[in-house]
Amino acid sequence: MMSKTIRRLDASSRDFSTQLDALLAWESVADSAVEATVAEILQQVRARGDAAVIEYTNRFDRRQLTTAREFCLDKSALTAALERIPAESRQALQSAADRVRSYHEHQLQASWQYQEEDGTVLGQQISPMERVGIYVPGGKASYPSSVLMNAIPAKVAGVDCVSMVVPAPDDQLNDLVLAAAAIAGVDEVFTIGGAQAVAALAYGSESIGRVDKIVGPGNIFVAAAKRAVFGQVAIDMIAGPSEILVICDGKTDPDWIAMDLLSQAEHDEQAQSILLSPNAAFLDAVAVSLEKLLAELPRREIAAQSIRERGALIQVSDIAQAIEVSNRIAPEHLEVSVDAPEQYLPQIRHAGAIFLGRHTAEALGDYCAGPNHVLPTSGTARFSSPLGVYDFQKRSSIIFCSPEGADKLGRIASTLARGEGLDAHARSAEYRVAED
Repeated sequence: MMSKTIRRLDASSRDFSTQLDALLAWESVADSAVEATVAEILQQVRARGDAAVIEYTNRFDRRQLTTAREFCLDKSALTAALERIPAESRQALQSAADRVRSYHEHQLQASWQYQEEDGTVLGQQISPMERVGIYVPGGKASYPSSVLMNAIPAKVAGVDCVSMVVPAPDDQLNDLVLAAAAIAGVDEVFTIGGAQAVAALAYGSESIGRVDKIVGPGNIFVAAAKRAVFGQVAIDMIAGPSEILVICDGKTDPDWIAMDLLSQAEHDEQAQSILLSPNAAFLDAVAVSLEKLLAELPRREIAAQSIRERGALIQVSDIAQAIEVSNRIAPEHLEVSVDAPEQYLPQIRHAGAIFLGRHTAEALGDYCAGPNHVLPTSGTARFSSPLGVYDFQKRSSIIFCSPEGADKLGRIASTLARGEGLDAHARSAEYRVAED
């Protein structure tokens, strides 16, 4: 019965590497029909602006918009939503926002300069982006945490205008999402979604200003649109399914670990939950807990399919081998549920977020711990980082040459430029060189 719930692997088996590759295999959905639809929407919005946005919004979200003014939400609506939600929800949102803001303020980078002996000054100027767009799923879905995690780092960075797009299918808007926008300091809200919203943010329209970067999660059409407009604007990432990898020595309550695995599995059928442990009896206990706890979940069918098709309990020889396997996987979320987990930090090379200790549930990071929950997936933690303030700041190099510096650097540049056959480069530098 347990084998039907989740597969078991052994890192010591001869074909473990092949089995692990098969377990991790996931390709971003590339649907030619979706891409063709998205390309048409992008072209139409770029050419016809608000008219095309209204047309696609009415078609896909079952609305009857007649003017652009109807999808532009007044900021008073955000304040009203904040006042409508229960006091407990308002306090939870505010507490989460305060923690997220406090954490991200530590990421602020400052401009810097230094002066060389001859008076030449070199440095870097750090500047915020001017306009950023955040995409937030809408309708019956409620993802206020997504609003906080995307908008607050941008505001901490000093972005002038944060524009939020949130679809309102059947004219439904979620008060928690709007309240989170009020708390996060979102400047503009447009009740549109899908590829047409991405296009409006990327190209601009009569009512929506063109942004410098688009961040935030969405469905396959949103992901395809973000991929297509990349280069015209910056994007955060093309995210894959949610992932959790737990390293446990066998001393944590198996129900705790099982529920941590299920917390990702309930996202969607493609989510991945993996446990690494040197304790075979503990793996057995977690398998039993999964079977028991699955039956209690409202989203048990989704979670069960995720656990069955993409989950695994993997026996390793020791914690060192567990970290080796984890670094190969480069998970989005990594829980290190062992004694004195801090000792292993230097060995952990690749992970989007690292949760240390038995009491640190990954779900805390999703909502209120402080670090961002927008994380690299599908092994991209090998070269990517969590969304942060630095994603909304730009760097410009600063060079100021004194006459002495221009003489010294000009001679070097001239030699190198002539070596490359670029005569104008060389002569430009030589004009500033002192006569011998």
